[in-house]
Amino acid sequence: MSAPRTRPSPRKLAADRRRRRDRIVRVLDRLGERYDHPRWSEPRLDPVSELVLTILSQNTSDTNSARAFALLRSAYPDWDAVLAAPTGQVADVIRPGGLANIKSARIQRVLAEVRDATASTPYDLSFLASMPLDQGKAWLAGLPGIGPKTAAIVLLFGFGRPALPVDTHVFRVATRLGLLPPRTDVVRAHSLLEASLEPDEVYPFHVELIRHGREVCSARRPACEACPLTDVCVYFQKVVSRAPVPRGARRAASEVSDPAAWREKLLHGALPPR
Repeated sequence: MSAPRTRPSPRKLAADRRRRRDRIVRVLDRLGERYDHPRWSEPRLDPVSELVLTILSQNTSDTNSARAFALLRSAYPDWDAVLAAPTGQVADVIRPGGLANIKSARIQRVLAEVRDATASTPYDLSFLASMPLDQGKAWLAGLPGIGPKTAAIVLLFGFGRPALPVDTHVFRVATRLGLLPPRTDVVRAHSLLEASLEPDEVYPFHVELIRHGREVCSARRPACEACPLTDVCVYFQKVVSRAPVPRGARRAASEVSDPAAWREKLLHGALPPR
């Protein structure tokens, strides 16, 4: 029988928060330079459309979900028409987005809940703009099939509110950077990361980590040689920098006065292996 896990002391938790905050500041500064310091300015879609698009985006690519959303809006004049249509018909329309049978039923259930909750002004979710943030998250998460990521997407992109969506890219990059404790699950990651950010940092942090995850810090083969964060990246320090150096490169390292510095340049692509 394994011993119970001891709870970190308040002093250690405070120290961890300070380290996380210091690392986040450096991450935002460097990725901001790389990705032009993105800022939220206006909604990209109305809130109900954000809800529907996020459901369509589950377990598929952005291209497929965008295509399915465009087909849905083209096939039906309004949300009432989507709700009134046979579920199988809706599934046929959104089939390019994948998991069409599941998503069509989920979309209709969400639309029904939203319509009932906004009977006086159907499908108007503008009240979320002024509702306390935690209450807004809870209201959205109370809809069928809506979790913390989708709730945060609606609040962030629909209203510019400081709710952090943690998708696969954000979770992967944040984990590799050491911004999350070991064995942190994605649900806890939402609250932990959001609490470490200032309100005006939430949008750029989300956008920058997604772009970095797509363009540099990919799941299978991260391009560490093109990353400006290797000195603050736990993954790079523990995994990449300790990886075996090719045989020819090892011989070349003996020819320089500072092999450690040479190795760093090699890993960053500044020197070709010989």
